[in-house]
Amino acid sequence: MGKIHELAAVLADQIAAGEVVERPASVVKELVENAIDAHSTQIDIEIEDSGLKKINVVDNGDGIIASDVELAFRRHSTSKITTKKDLFKIKTLGFRGEALPSIASVSDVIMETATRLPPSNIIHIKGGKIISQKMGARSQGTEISVFDLFFNTPARLKYLKSMQTELAAISDIVNRLALSHTNIAFSLKSNGRLLLETAGNGKLQQTFSAIYGVKTARKMIEINGEDLDFKVSGFVSLPELTRASKTYISLLLNGRYIRNYQLTNAVIKGYGSKLMVGRYPFAVINIGLDPLLVDVNVHPTKQQVRISKEEELVQLLVKTIYQRIAQENLIPDALKNIRQDEKPALDLDQLEIDLNESSQNYQYQRRELKGRVPRNESKPLLEKKKIEETDGRSDSKKIGIKPRLFIIQKKRDLETKLKDWDKKYFSKENGSGISKVNEPKERLKNQQDENTKERFPSLTYIGQMHGTYLFAEAQDGLYIIDQHAAQERCKFEFYRKQIGMVGSSQQNLLVPIVLDYSTSEVLMINQNLDKLKKVGIYLEEFGKNSYIVRHHPTWFKQGEEESILREMIDYLLKDGNIDIASYRRKTAIMMSCKRSIKANHHLDEQQAVSLLKQLQQCENPFNCPHGRPVLVHFSNSDMEKMFKRIQDSHQSLRGQ
Repeated sequence: MGKIHELAAVLADQIAAGEVVERPASVVKELVENAIDAHSTQIDIEIEDSGLKKINVVDNGDGIIASDVELAFRRHSTSKITTKKDLFKIKTLGFRGEALPSIASVSDVIMETATRLPPSNIIHIKGGKIISQKMGARSQGTEISVFDLFFNTPARLKYLKSMQTELAAISDIVNRLALSHTNIAFSLKSNGRLLLETAGNGKLQQTFSAIYGVKTARKMIEINGEDLDFKVSGFVSLPELTRASKTYISLLLNGRYIRNYQLTNAVIKGYGSKLMVGRYPFAVINIGLDPLLVDVNVHPTKQQVRISKEEELVQLLVKTIYQRIAQENLIPDALKNIRQDEKPALDLDQLEIDLNESSQNYQYQRRELKGRVPRNESKPLLEKKKIEETDGRSDSKKIGIKPRLFIIQKKRDLETKLKDWDKKYFSKENGSGISKVNEPKERLKNQQDENTKERFPSLTYIGQMHGTYLFAEAQDGLYIIDQHAAQERCKFEFYRKQIGMVGSSQQNLLVPIVLDYSTSEVLMINQNLDKLKKVGIYLEEFGKNSYIVRHHPTWFKQGEEESILREMIDYLLKDGNIDIASYRRKTAIMMSCKRSIKANHHLDEQQAVSLLKQLQQCENPFNCPHGRPVLVHFSNSDMEKMFKRIQDSHQSLRGQ
């Protein structure tokens, strides 16, 4: 008898499950993707014991007709692929026909599904074997419950992480799917506790807010870019909002969450030197492209894809993010970095009261200051009502969207109207002649018109503290500058420019420099001689394991020629075979750091003023090359708050 035989169907499904169903989060992903492909507008996920005891997914999608219910649990059964041509224009999330049979082979599954026409159909499968089939009475859609995951493959259980880690993985998957499909309302419950609820109104920033919170969403900025093949859109965080992991970068390709090392790095490169070393931004990037340019059939989980013209997409991402970030004023607010208490969110009804009462109060003050208040008119009262922060869910049905974002918009509307009333009743153009000391708090907050505010302020030097920090003032407040970070930024931009400007201009050495290296180092240097030439370093072989240098770029500082040469070559040896653009940038960072003034170094007034002028001329004066802030800002209103010169906004306005 021969040794070769065909595997039993159940055993083959269990082996396939090892590729598709790695953990409970994999089951959730496959089931939710099926619900998305079924054109659902509401998907509810409920889990128990991190998905090991139960995973329940309910949708209101198309459903499955009775004759296809059993067929859906057979391997390679699909409604999305007919011919091989379909593999090159895939627009759905699930298409391989492996998910349901793989899940059913390692768990106890009950599915009830219905189309627009009753009745529904219920099927029960355990360990890959059909237990029962019957009719039911549910409305259109599908409900599938997975019990006792891996009950018949206990060896798989020992490879799972802690319950909390598995729950986090499920939450992460649902978060990515919600960001990918903002037109679908998602909810996720764990042991009866609501973890996520989205509105499903198609607004990406609102969905992001539901996942990461309003405070984080406020620090996201929108990006848009396109070329002949790709279109990118979405939101990225300001450089001040970072995390220690890249996991907060979500790449969505034609509605599919993917993992791609090159594209993730492109997002980070788009920030240039505005990120601190070891810190990474939040980002949700939608990438639209022709399905013919992507192959999603390279991995069972479909999270790894192969993209044609990937380098062009990388360049588009870098360019789009870099240009958008460059438009922002990136000077951190000092008090926002150190204050712990936050202003509570305004109640919706209170907002309407504020609008009406503020209008009455402004009109009263205008007449009062002009001496035109009738004797029988009493001063309007601005009641201080208790302000409570909404939990983001209780009023969702009443207003149709997330209350937190609704509150933000209402608050912005309030601020806009206050400014309009301020202009109408208090501007010099209307003849009121009211001085600045009587202007409302909103006026005090912003002395400059936002439309004319400079991207970087004109600073006047005041003094130095501990040989480390410089103090300067501008029209809008006080600035504190880290002198090392400031000079590091100035020198980085100088070195980056000089290293990139390699021409025939070289300074000859009276005495050539001889450099010695080990055999392994010489082999690596020889592989990268072209890169060194592109930064103006020309090495000639000089015996075994030695090089001679007869001239160098003119920007080398006199007396430091050999140390600069060694540092640039050492950096190449350290990083190995890197591209020339990255090498130029990293070398410029290294040199600017080593050659900048350190802490406890006292500057005279002339040196400090010169440094501030150089900083003002930088392309990016806000961050050092390592991403740390160069300066922080205390606004005029911040100072007045600290010294109690500004009181509660509902108090009547009086001269301070």
